[in-house]
Amino acid sequence: MTSISAEALHLEGVTKPYGSRRAPLLALDNVTLRVPRGQLFGLIGHNGAGKSTLFKLVLGLITPSQGRITVNGSAVNGPDFRATRRTLGYLPENLVLYDNLTGLETLRFFARLKGAPQTQCAELLDRVGLTRAGARAVREYSKGMRQRLGFAQALLGSPQLLLLDEPTTGLDPSAIRDFYEQLDRLRAQGVTLVISSHILAELQQRVDTLAMLSNGRVCAQGSVQALRERSRMPLLFQLHGTPERLQTLARTLPEALAGVDMALQAGEPGRLELRCPREHKMRVLAHLACAGLSDLQIQEPSLEDVYFGLREAP
Repeated sequence: MTSISAEALHLEGVTKPYGSRRAPLLALDNVTLRVPRGQLFGLIGHNGAGKSTLFKLVLGLITPSQGRITVNGSAVNGPDFRATRRTLGYLPENLVLYDNLTGLETLRFFARLKGAPQTQCAELLDRVGLTRAGARAVREYSKGMRQRLGFAQALLGSPQLLLLDEPTTGLDPSAIRDFYEQLDRLRAQGVTLVISSHILAELQQRVDTLAMLSNGRVCAQGSVQALRERSRMPLLFQLHGTPERLQTLARTLPEALAGVDMALQAGEPGRLELRCPREHKMRVLAHLACAGLSDLQIQEPSLEDVYFGLREAP
């Protein structure tokens, strides 16, 4: 019981087919995920990987053929899930709004559907920066404004679990920054956030943990750093110094660091790039500390590099 209460979302062996009965395909194939309360959890994968299907299953909009889903300890489609569903917020990837309604009328409409207080509507418009546009018809809204209105809709009722499917589509850099600041405040209040995005650089420094979906299966799950270590992708050392010093290093490093599987490549003038496995990091650093360099940077594999590395791993 304790382990369940500690999890905002738990999927166990969830399978969902689609297509004809004679030739079914699997949108999700034996997916198991655990999302602790209060986390910002990332969900990444190619188009058709199963991300949107997973969200619809969690919301109870569709039913799995196998497996079990619980939200805050309540089984989806169970007898008490109707009450639990009111604690969920959802921003779909393709948001459809009524163009003839104003922004404020739109939120009031969704508030009635959700049983949320009408008093939240004006407050949420202000929170997403749409107060001045609240009296304008939604047909006059830009893509970014529609997206912000959709986010406000998802926040109605002060949800405990927020599902966000490609939420920064159409947002400019300033709006994206404001959006993630909102998520940070929600997480500090104990809200659990599950976000899917194709923009992996956005998630890299922000998620607590993430899951990688490929063809309906979870191919990896963990923190960004844990997945980096699992991928065993090399670290990149960027060495800066005089051309003479770098030429000497390029010639002497292989012998000085015998046994280290490394790759050396000349960069722009005054820079030498060295790639080596993570387990040799400290040995390489100890040697380079006395190498007379003017500067040194270490670059970890990006989340995009890790994603493709793990997805293509045998």
